[in-house]
Amino acid sequence: MSKLLIVGSVAFDAIETPFGKTDKILGGAAPFIALSASNFDISSAIVSVVGEDFPLEYFDLFKERNIDISAIEIVKGGKTFFWSGKYHNDLNSRDTLETQLNVLADFKPAVPDHYKDADIVMLGNLNPLVQLSVLDQLTTKPKLAILDTMNFWMEDAFIEDLRKVIARVDVITINDEEARQLSGEYSLVKAARAIEKMGPKYIVIKKGEHGALLFHNEQIFFAPALPLEEVFDPTGAGDTFAGGFSGYLTKTNDISFENMKKAIIHASNLASFSVEKFGTERMKNLNREEVQKRLQQFKELTQFEIELS
Repeated sequence: MSKLLIVGSVAFDAIETPFGKTDKILGGAAPFIALSASNFDISSAIVSVVGEDFPLEYFDLFKERNIDISAIEIVKGGKTFFWSGKYHNDLNSRDTLETQLNVLADFKPAVPDHYKDADIVMLGNLNPLVQLSVLDQLTTKPKLAILDTMNFWMEDAFIEDLRKVIARVDVITINDEEARQLSGEYSLVKAARAIEKMGPKYIVIKKGEHGALLFHNEQIFFAPALPLEEVFDPTGAGDTFAGGFSGYLTKTNDISFENMKKAIIHASNLASFSVEKFGTERMKNLNREEVQKRLQQFKELTQFEIELS
């Protein structure tokens, strides 16, 4: 069975949107990525760190979804990373109310021996030095190394470390604003070309409710986002997308551009579920029939016949 190694934060989130608010719930990049990828028949493992306050029920959830938790370090007496945020009415912008790095501040990842030869590595949003450490621990070059990052790591204090990671991965997934910031180009086509020169062969630019773009050399593919009646909480949608993308590629063992197109659709499909409830709640109870039904909706949304004269 193909193996997917997932590196990212495991956290508590407290979220407020126009539709309600939560106390501390399961959050962080790694749970969203792993729960999304678990919709495919693969072996996956999370490399992360939590405090002694992390509930056992969340570990049980990972085990139920065949997610290896042996590389999640539990720091005795420590507190788990915590983030609190409030979304504006349009749900496209938010304010961070509180960030407590806690045990994540001193996180030194340890890749388990049985995943040092993982087929695909998904580097979730973290300090670039942590991401580099993971790549350095691998005994076999993965078929695909995927990087997800954000604008915080593009600031002067971290940009050189980030560039080192970017130079070593095959795929980078970022949103449109981050692509413009990283490249210095407003046009997303020009931005993708500039980022490709930094090292990655494939550039995925996420545009939220406006879909996603995949770039490779001169090839471009666009996938729409499914129009939804209600968006409840966009937290983790990008990580869910990354999990669907990496999970599908791990399952199919095909990293061609044509198969990446399909991976983008699967990723967008799973992300559309994530926003329907707070945090990981929707992903925890997702079933195969729902996934297949919505994939059919994606197909109908994008398929058409046209005569070319």
